[in-house]
Amino acid sequence: MNARPALILLVEDDASLRMLLSEELEVDGYEVRCAATVEQGCRGVKEWHPDLIVSDLRLPDGDGLTILRQLQAEGLSVPFIIITAFGTVDQAVEALKAGADDFLTKPLSTDHLRLKIKRLLAHAAVTSELARYKSQGDGNVSLGLVGESRAMEQLRGEIRQVARSQAAVLVSGESGTGKELVAKAIHQESDRSQGPFIPVNCAGIPQELMESEFFGHEAGAFTGAKSARRGLFAEADGGTLLLDEIGEMPLALQAKLLRVLQEGTIKPVGADQEESVDVRIIAATHQDLVKAVEHCSFREDLYYRLETLTLLVPPLRERGDDVDLLAMHFLRESTRRHNRGFLQLSEVASRILSDYPFPGNVRELASAIERAVTFCDGDVVLPEHLPARIRKRQTESAEARPALPAGNLADWPTLDQVQQDYVGQVIDAVEGNKRRAAQILGVNRRTLYRWLDADKDNAND
Repeated sequence: MNARPALILLVEDDASLRMLLSEELEVDGYEVRCAATVEQGCRGVKEWHPDLIVSDLRLPDGDGLTILRQLQAEGLSVPFIIITAFGTVDQAVEALKAGADDFLTKPLSTDHLRLKIKRLLAHAAVTSELARYKSQGDGNVSLGLVGESRAMEQLRGEIRQVARSQAAVLVSGESGTGKELVAKAIHQESDRSQGPFIPVNCAGIPQELMESEFFGHEAGAFTGAKSARRGLFAEADGGTLLLDEIGEMPLALQAKLLRVLQEGTIKPVGADQEESVDVRIIAATHQDLVKAVEHCSFREDLYYRLETLTLLVPPLRERGDDVDLLAMHFLRESTRRHNRGFLQLSEVASRILSDYPFPGNVRELASAIERAVTFCDGDVVLPEHLPARIRKRQTESAEARPALPAGNLADWPTLDQVQQDYVGQVIDAVEGNKRRAAQILGVNRRTLYRWLDADKDNAND
């Protein structure tokens, strides 16, 4: 049986905007009920029990926050978004302190509003599910991974599946995609979650110390070994050992790792007897191990032992709206670390981040937000607070414009004519779908309708 669509209460006194937003949200599959006043909104809360409320701040009979206060007085927790044409930072802070989940200003980007609604409803669903799971003694619904894209949902499903196994796992993906977080999620979802999780970067250990680091050593095993030392495998006994950048492990140690996987035993340096260990291995790499095998820098038998269970972490450029969700997540984390007050991303800064391909993936995005918070003196993160390399891409895109026609300047089209022709081409290309046309043009539907009406007026003159 399919779950019912989320019910959204829209409280807005502007009839045209109310109709536009209602149509947009219904296209997304939501059930929308409308109100034009505070009184109607409060009555709608009792009658319709909405899953989310979008309310104008200034309404004919009062303040939209009155509806929020009614919810709080009744002990109800419903995601609440305030919109207003008279937005100031002080109003935003007041609304958020009062308990609103978000504050958006007019002119409103419907795409941005839809994203906020999707995020808040998803968060509410996760919170509800988490409460249910906790009551049953179960754990982390989102697995500690931020993102709602199809690629991330598929990855979460794969994590839950491989977590049930005891076999080794190979986690591959570009640098900065979050392979260690995936490894932690596997560990937390497994029956080893109460045991240790020990991550180690194979590229960060000198080769001459690797065997001792991994398997331990006896006292006097080599110069400087004054006392016995447990290795990483022994410390991870009963839990999980993450071997990050396993492609950097030397061949000699790869052979010993293969023995651990096959026999479940280790032999400390200088010891006469082997020791049994119960460790699950998760290997991670950004390298192409198939090519490494071909170049004889990685053992073929070890590769086939590891690749039985392989997870590919998607790059950020393939995760769609997750960029916005991650940016908001890192913004909250960074402001908390820096003891900053309320900060928000400007629409332009958010758009620049969404358009950037992030070759460094999630790690690069986190770094960009950290820099932005550091250099932002006000309450809004602007494009100039972002790293130059990210801003540069927007500048290059803006410069890649078609050349103007040669000839007499009098023959050049006016800006209105260019816009009219281009809008018409887009409308034709999407077969009259104005919602899709507005998305392509980067404007809201009200702006598109205004342009089309202006074109009609010009045609009638």
